[in-house]
Order: sequence, then structure tokens, then C-alpha cells
Amino acid sequence: MTQKRRVGITDTILRDAHQSLIATRMKIEEMLPIAEKLDEVGFHSLEVWGGATFDSCIRYLNEDPWIRLRKLKEKIKKTPLQMLLRGQNLLGYRHYPDDVVELFVKKSVENGIDIIRIFDALNDIRNMQKSIEVAKKSGAHVQGTVVYTISPVHDNDYFVSLAKSLVEIGVDSLCIKDMAGLLTPYNAYDLITRLKKEIKVPVQLHSHYTSGMASMTYLKAVEAGVDIIDTAISPFAMGTSQPATEAMVAVLKDTPFDTGLDMELLSHIAEYFKKVRAGYKIDSVVTMVDTAVLNYQIPGGMLSNLTSQLKEQNALDKLPEVLREVPRVREDLGYPPLVTPTSQIVGTQAVINVITGERYKVVINEVKNYVKGLYGRPPAPIKPDIKQKIIGNEEIITCRPADLLEPELEKAYKAVAYYMEKEEDVLTYTLFPQIAMKFFQERQAQKYHIDQNLANEDSKFNYYPV
Repeated sequence: MTQKRRVGITDTILRDAHQSLIATRMKIEEMLPIAEKLDEVGFHSLEVWGGATFDSCIRYLNEDPWIRLRKLKEKIKKTPLQMLLRGQNLLGYRHYPDDVVELFVKKSVENGIDIIRIFDALNDIRNMQKSIEVAKKSGAHVQGTVVYTISPVHDNDYFVSLAKSLVEIGVDSLCIKDMAGLLTPYNAYDLITRLKKEIKVPVQLHSHYTSGMASMTYLKAVEAGVDIIDTAISPFAMGTSQPATEAMVAVLKDTPFDTGLDMELLSHIAEYFKKVRAGYKIDSVVTMVDTAVLNYQIPGGMLSNLTSQLKEQNALDKLPEVLREVPRVREDLGYPPLVTPTSQIVGTQAVINVITGERYKVVINEVKNYVKGLYGRPPAPIKPDIKQKIIGNEEIITCRPADLLEPELEKAYKAVAYYMEKEEDVLTYTLFPQIAMKFFQERQAQKYHIDQNLANEDSKFNYYPV
């Protein structure tokens, strides 16, 4: 008889679900009215921050991401708030020095984050160590992450070994991050079975529905002993998002793995998000099952980026050729998993190879830096002829990449001093200097406008220039 074991649910509606389907455009005004209901459900956690949310807030929504987090924490008091962090990349697209990593992680916890899921695009643990160390010191639950992909060097032996190494350096739980929906149900069963035997921390599974397999994969993972699964409230589920929360709750109801979540409450929340979804035009590319991902291993978000790049070059007809080139570039570069930032690096180079008509005739700086080892250690050796073509006889670094970086915070404080309203602003600026400066300038202009109106309205209000 199967032992009774309640499966936990992390709902991604406030982060990955809308990042996957509407390019991270959900606004805080659409989150707050339902936040308390979400808190009542009894989720293991709610993923609310990290990933692309930070960038999107200041670039498109005129929102301060730190204030968004605080507002959510005010409403969601019982359920742990979770974020996704790219190790030494934080929420940006390059490695940041340790002083930036330390302050960013510390401030994330101070502003309301309880669980930090930390990953590195290359599964290079050296790029995760600093953020893991600071998160633990700051009192957060640290979830170490194994980025799942398929290649001649990525098998379950590799993933189990990586998981054990993460546990050894002190993570509190482990996540298998299947960003492209490549994990098959029976392989999930084998991997989770082995992990539950080999490591003694909870195991969580995160998958996307891109290939159409994720719900079946979750079910086999549950049977194998997975502790928590990531799902999304149904209006923002499926496609390149996660399996639907209500569907998984219904599937596990009255089994030994019953989640214990209230379907009526979930239905009420789903009704709310149906209205939110109605306000967005969602591209059919991200809502339909795309089995091409099984051939090319290209996540949905990466596919839309490739399409966009080709449209800009008036070369959309070359998409099939680019889809074939991506796996070739990936093989040349030692099979990096296709997740931020390596997905952008591999994808952009594939587009350039196809458009120029000659492979590596033009090489982007990010590929040069990758080959030099500045992003970390590739899973497999880079092809020698490709390495020679890209960087010639330049030296490859073998140390932890961040060891080569000079501290940045002191300079950043000076650069942003005039606009700074809180310490977190210096981090916003460090991650996205140009966008942040524009955001700060608009914020100050708006504040000046409000203060002037108040001063004109009533003489007792005095305006003092900031």
C-alpha cells in the first residue's frame, strides 16, 4: 500500500505564469485584489518575484519592483513568498561582483522573500555559492536548482551528482528546473526515485507545458516521491506556462498524495484571473503545444525572441533554418542548457550564422566571453576548431568568473545619489543602469509635479527640491 504523503503546490501565477504567456506584463494593480484569497489557499509557496519581473517592472510597467514585493508581502502573510535568482547573474544578464550579490540577496529577504530558488545557466556551482551563502545567512530558505536539459553529457547520473553537490554545500531543498518541458514522465520517475534515495532534502519539480508532457511528468514524479510541484492557476496555465493548478489538485484528490487544497476557492481565484487574462492579447505561439521543442530543445520564450530577431531583419522565412542551427551552435559550445542568459547567447549567434550565410563569420561578444570561460564552466568541452575560430589563442580562465570582477557598489552609489530614495535603488541601477536612470528621472519628475500641485492647492504645503 502506498504511504500517505501530501504533495505541496507552488503556484506561479504572480511570476512565471504571466512571464511565460504575456511577457511578464501583469501589473501590481491586477495582483493585489486577489492576493489575500491566494494566501488562504494553503500553497506551499507563491512564486512572486525574480526571473524577468524586475526588468519588466521598470522597463514596461513604470513600477518599482521593490515596492511591488513589499505590497504583496503586506497582503500575503501566511504563505511563503518565493523568487527565482540566477546565481551570480542575479536578475540581470551578466555576472555581478560579490558586493552586489551580497546586498541584493540581503535586501530581497528584508523586503519579503522567504524562499530563494537559485540556479546557474551552466549548472556551475561556483556561480551559485555566493548567493547560497548570503541567502542562508539572511535567514531565507535556500533552494538549490538543477537545470534540466538533454544532451550526450546530461543524463540522470549527471543530475544526481549535481544534486548531491548542492546538498553538500547546504541547500535546504532541491528543484529540478525543466524550463523547456523536455523531462519525460518515465525519466522523471527514474530521476526522482534516485534523488529521494540519494539526498535527504525535499525535492521540487518545475516544468513547462510546452511539449504537452508536463502534467503526465508531474504525475509520475509524484508517484516517485516528489515533495512539491509548480503549477499555475488555469487562465495562465498550459502552453509555455506550467500545468493548471486546479487540474493537478483534482488528479491527486482522494489519493495518498491529496494536496488538501480547496477546489471551490481555486475556482473563485481562476474566475478572477480569467478577467485579467481578457485584458491581454496572447500570441497563439505560446498557448499551443509545440512538439518541435523535443527536436530543437528551444523553450517558448526563446522561440519568441528568435522570431522577433528575424522579423527585425526581414528574415522570418529563415526561422526553420535557425531552428536547425540552434542545436548545432549548442553542440559547438559544449551543450549549455538553453536558459537565461545562455539561451539568448546561443540563439543570437544562431540567427547571425544563418543571416550572414557563414558560421561564426561574425561572433557576438557574449559568445567570445562564454568561450573564454567568463560565464562559467561549459558542461562539455567546446569544440577546438570553434574555439580557435572564435578567440584564437586567447587564454581561457579556470577560476570562478566572479573572482575577476571589481566591486561595483561604491561607484553605483555615486552615480545614483541624486535620485536615490532608498538603498534598493542602487541595486536597481546596478542591474539595469540605463533603464533604471530613466525610471528614476520619471519618478522624480512625477513627484515634483505632485508636490507642485499640492503647493498650489494649499499654501501650508511647502516644496523642497530633492
